[in-house]
Amino acid sequence: MNLPDNAANPAGADRTFQVDLRGLVDLLSHHLYSSPRVYLRELMQNAVDALTARHRLEPDAPTGAFGVRLYADGSVVRVEDDGVGLTETDVHAFLATIGRSSKRAMGVPPDEPIRGWGKITEQRGDFIGQFGIGLLSCFLVADEIHVLSRSARTPDAPAVEWRGRGDGSYTVRTLPASARPRPGTTVTLTPRADAGEWTRPAQVHALARHFGSLLRHPVTFDDGTGGPGTAVNPEPAPWARTYPTPGARSRALAAYGEEVFGFTPLDTVELDLPAVGLKGIACVLPEAVPAGRRHGHRVHVKGMLLSEQAEEILPEWAFFVRCVVDAESLRPTASREALYEDDTLAAVRDALAGKLRAWIARAAASDPDLLNRFLQTHHLAVKSLAVHDDEILRMLLPWLPFETTDGHTTLDEFARTHRTVLVTSSVEEFRQVAAIASAAGLGVVNGGYTYDRELVHRLPEIRPEAAVADLDPATLTAHLDPVDRETELAAAAYLALARDALAVFDCDVALRTFQPASAPALLVDSREARHERTRSQLAREQEGGLWGDILGALRQEAPRAQLILNQLNPLVRTAVAIDEPELARTSAEALYGQAALLSRRPLRPAESSLINRSFLDLLAHALRKDS
Repeated sequence: MNLPDNAANPAGADRTFQVDLRGLVDLLSHHLYSSPRVYLRELMQNAVDALTARHRLEPDAPTGAFGVRLYADGSVVRVEDDGVGLTETDVHAFLATIGRSSKRAMGVPPDEPIRGWGKITEQRGDFIGQFGIGLLSCFLVADEIHVLSRSARTPDAPAVEWRGRGDGSYTVRTLPASARPRPGTTVTLTPRADAGEWTRPAQVHALARHFGSLLRHPVTFDDGTGGPGTAVNPEPAPWARTYPTPGARSRALAAYGEEVFGFTPLDTVELDLPAVGLKGIACVLPEAVPAGRRHGHRVHVKGMLLSEQAEEILPEWAFFVRCVVDAESLRPTASREALYEDDTLAAVRDALAGKLRAWIARAAASDPDLLNRFLQTHHLAVKSLAVHDDEILRMLLPWLPFETTDGHTTLDEFARTHRTVLVTSSVEEFRQVAAIASAAGLGVVNGGYTYDRELVHRLPEIRPEAAVADLDPATLTAHLDPVDRETELAAAAYLALARDALAVFDCDVALRTFQPASAPALLVDSREARHERTRSQLAREQEGGLWGDILGALRQEAPRAQLILNQLNPLVRTAVAIDEPELARTSAEALYGQAALLSRRPLRPAESSLINRSFLDLLAHALRKDS
C-alpha cells in the first residue's frame, strides 16, 4: 500500500488506499487459494454467471442456446461464453476495481438489478461468485489477462477490450462490433513458463471436468488439434436424471458414488432439501472407521465444485457416510473452497442429519438384512448417535451388538435370558470375570467399550421389565459356593501363608468352589480399588509433607483385592496340602501371578517381578526334587 504524496493532499484531506497488485496476488496465492489451479474455476464461474444473466435477459431462449467453450493448446488458455457481456462502463467499474463484484454492486438494494460482467438479476443468490477478486487468480499463472467482451443489453453495442497486467496497470479500448460478432466475453491468458503444470491442454481438460462436471450450462473443451470439442458435462447430475425403475435409479446412484469416492457403498441415501435447493446422495461406507474420524464431503454450489473436504456439511456423528451434494443457497467463503458457517449451514446440517436418521428408521422397519449389515459395520457410530438421540435409542438399542457372557449378542436377546443385566466398568474387569460369571449363571455385559456402559443402563427405557446394575466384587463372590468346614480348616495354614505372601499387594485370599473347574483362581480387583490403594500408598510415602496432607485428606478405606482359589481345581487341591512354608508361599505367588495375567490388565512392576521369581523358584524346586 502506497500513500499519495503530502503535497498533493493537504492536511485533513481524504485520501484513498493504493494497492500493490503483485503483493496482493502473492497474498492470494499463499493464503487464500489452495493451488494455482483455481484460476480455471474462477474463469468458468464468471462465464456461467454470465450465462445465467443472459437467460434472465432473454428468458425465451431455448435451453442450451448459450454455453461456455474452453480452449487450450499449450500456448494460450481461452474461456469464451455467450453470456450477457460487458459495456465499457462495466469494464472500468468491475474489472479494474478490486473487491467490487458485479454480483453485488456496491449500494444496490437486493431487489434492484445488479449489472456487471455477466449479471442482470433480482437475486444475488443466482450467482456463484460474490467477492470481486476471482479474476485476480489468473495472475497466478499469467502476467497479463486479455478480455474481449460485447454486451447483449444493447443490440448495436461495440466490443470492448481490456488488458490487465500484473504490475497493476491496464488499458481499455472500444472496438467495432465486428471484433466480436456475438454478445459474450472471451478471456485469454498467455501462461508463464512456470505455470505449465496447470495450463497444459490435458490438465485444463481435467480441471474443467473436476470443477464443472455438474454445471447446468453446456461446457465444451477444445485442445486445438482440430477435432470436435469434448463435452465437459455431457449429462446432468445423476439425481436429476429419470430412470425406468427405482432399482435402476438406486444402482445408478451407487455407481456414481463409487466413481466419486472409490468404494462400493453399502447403501445410498438420497438427500433433497428443496428449501435451500440442495440435492445429492450420502454413500454409506462399507467398512468401519474409527469413531470421531470425519470424512470430507464433496460440495457443489450451483453446479460448481466448491470443496472435496467439506466436513461441516454433516454432524460429527455421521462419520459412517460420505456425501456429494449440489446446493443453491449455501454461502462459500472468499476462497470459494469452504462453506461459510452461518444459520443456513447449521439448518442444512440439522436437516441432513434428519435424513440419515430417517434412513436408519426405514432400514429398521423394512430391511432387517441391510440394518444388520450396517450395524455389524458401523455399530460404534450408531452407539454414539443413540447416546444423544432418544429416537435412535428406542429404535436401535435392541438391535445393537454387545459383548456379553453369552457371546456377542443384542441386548434384547440377552435381557430375555437374564432378568438382571450386570455391566462391568472396564474391559479388563469383564475378561477377568466372564468365564466364572457365565458358569455361575450371571448375565454380564462388557461395559468397557465406548458408549456401552451408558447404553446398557438405558435398557429399562426400552424394556421396563429389565433390571440393570453395575457388577461389583461382592455380587460375583456371593455366587461362588463356600467349601465345607472340614476342608477350610485343613487349608487354614496354607491360606495364612498365602495372605502373608500377598499382603504387599493388599490382597486377601479365600477358598471357594466354582465352575469351570479348569480355572485355578480368580483375582477380584476393580480399577477403582487399585487407584484407591495407590493413592493410600502415596499418602503413606509422603507422610508429613504437603502432598501427604492433601492425599491423606482424600484417603478412604482402601478396598482390598481378593484372590479366590478354586477347590475344584486339582492344582489348588495339591497346593493347599503343601506343608513346606517356602514352597507354599511360592505356589500362592504363582497362583496370584497367573490370575493377574488372565485378568489382562496392565501389570505393575512388582507383579511382573513376582511372576518371574515364582516361576524360577518353582522350576528350581522341581529340578532339586528330580535330582
